[in-house]
Amino acid sequence: MTSAKREDANRAAQGPGKGQAWIDRGERYGLIVAWLAVIAIFGAMRPDVFLSWANFSTIFGSQAVLVVVTLSLIIPLTAGDYDLSVASVLTTSSMLVAVLNVTHGWPIEAAILAALLVALLVGTANAAIILYFRIHSLIVTLGMGTFMHGVTLWFSDSQTISGIDLTLVTAVIATRLFGIPLAFYYALIVALVIWYVFGHTAVGQRLLFVGRGREVARLSGIKVDRVRFGALVASAGLGGLAGVLYAGTTGAADPSSGMTYLLPAFAAAFLGATSIVPGRFNAIGSVVAVYFLVTGITGLSILGVSTYVQDLFYGAALIVAVALSQLVRGREERLT
Repeated sequence: MTSAKREDANRAAQGPGKGQAWIDRGERYGLIVAWLAVIAIFGAMRPDVFLSWANFSTIFGSQAVLVVVTLSLIIPLTAGDYDLSVASVLTTSSMLVAVLNVTHGWPIEAAILAALLVALLVGTANAAIILYFRIHSLIVTLGMGTFMHGVTLWFSDSQTISGIDLTLVTAVIATRLFGIPLAFYYALIVALVIWYVFGHTAVGQRLLFVGRGREVARLSGIKVDRVRFGALVASAGLGGLAGVLYAGTTGAADPSSGMTYLLPAFAAAFLGATSIVPGRFNAIGSVVAVYFLVTGITGLSILGVSTYVQDLFYGAALIVAVALSQLVRGREERLT
């Protein structure tokens, strides 16, 4: 009887373990499965258009800017900060490239460098104000984003500027590898770098510790302010890179170009935190989330659904993504 009871106890102990393993796999890869399901559904409805390589190459190549913006957000988010100015940084960066190159005749390389430097300065200003005055990042970056939008309208005279040097256009969108514009591979490189930093370096671990608990991290010897400062500057720098990619993708820039990226980028960032590494903002999950959302929008567009559905889709996705990420994070914390 004793032996039988022990076997029953062992089976009872092993059962939940196996069940837990399946739950973990479902959380880790559920978004990928959902993405494949969306592809299958729209592919069954319009196989001639949706399943064409031209459609997928457009999806992958045209959304590189959104991928980079999303990746820029997850850096401060991991450290517990928000950066609402990244969309305005994107706009400022793209407009600077256009104004300096087209209006003032600067070489495209110099215009790109100037745009990236301005983006880093904005990130530095964000971090300095947040850390020195101890103001919530949400408020500071919202105000900075509005301020930079006004600056962009001023120096661009509220005009859309086209005719950017074809060297940039060729390097971003015109040159293709396997039928996909190079912009996609640039975004993929950024994702791989962030994946490596987050998962395999001390910097990534410090970001995570700071985001999980600043006081505990400080008591552990981590320089919390330095970590947050670096995260905010890196976010703005990637926002500037996204602006350069935008200028190269369109060959032009307009004073409101970046505003449409903020909502879907946050939706993708939080949705990505529910997959691959559930409960944490992570680069691979963010990339999958971007293309899951974009695939859904593309499919609806092919079916002829009205354009306002895009806002409904992204807005609902953000709410659901935040709710799911909080549930997953809470569950992960209970398990640990």
